[in-house]
Amino acid sequence: MNAGQTHGARHVAIIMDGNGRWAKKRHLPHAVGHQRGVEAVRTISRAARAMGLEALTLYAFSTENWRRPEDEVSALMGLLKRFIQSDLDEFVRDNVKLKIIGEWRALAPDIVALIDDALAKTAANTGCTLVVALNYGAQDEIARAAAKAAEKGAITPAAIEAELDTADLPPLDLLIRTSGEVRLSNFLLWQAAYAEMWFTDVLWPDFKPEHLQAALAHFGQRERRYGGR
Repeated sequence: MNAGQTHGARHVAIIMDGNGRWAKKRHLPHAVGHQRGVEAVRTISRAARAMGLEALTLYAFSTENWRRPEDEVSALMGLLKRFIQSDLDEFVRDNVKLKIIGEWRALAPDIVALIDDALAKTAANTGCTLVVALNYGAQDEIARAAAKAAEKGAITPAAIEAELDTADLPPLDLLIRTSGEVRLSNFLLWQAAYAEMWFTDVLWPDFKPEHLQAALAHFGQRERRYGGR
């Protein structure tokens, strides 16, 4: 890993916020904002692996996003399908391992089939893990993990952590949120317990590799005590 570029961070997560506002500022349909958001995903995921991150987790679709207008949800699912179809060959070629967290098997059967295929084709890859949170809610994740832990014995923090969707990933180091909002929105609540936070007013479609590098530089200046002195 290129520790100089990542400033010691192994795992970064991003709440990709601001597609709608980006489009509204330009008097464009919401769909165009989401399309530009997908382009930003592509750019930032490439930058993350070039910098040497071990894992990049992106909040793509939350359990609460189903409340959005039906046509917007449909457009988002269409963009997801096209992203998987268009970028899978690149993931295979560049040794990227795809991982999906959340209740993604509740999505439409054609999307589930695409995801299953992508997961199978990248399962043996050993480079950067691109984690996509789909139909994901942290409270739901914790409840599911606690239920699985209870089936095996005592419910302890370690037992719950072992059952989280992210159990096979490095601990979360840095959580970024774009668009000026300062909240976690039910994203990686357990994992963020001791993660550093970095909030920016930049809307997601405008988020560039230099913004990611600035967030990592901020992370590198932090002294992480984990509750100690």
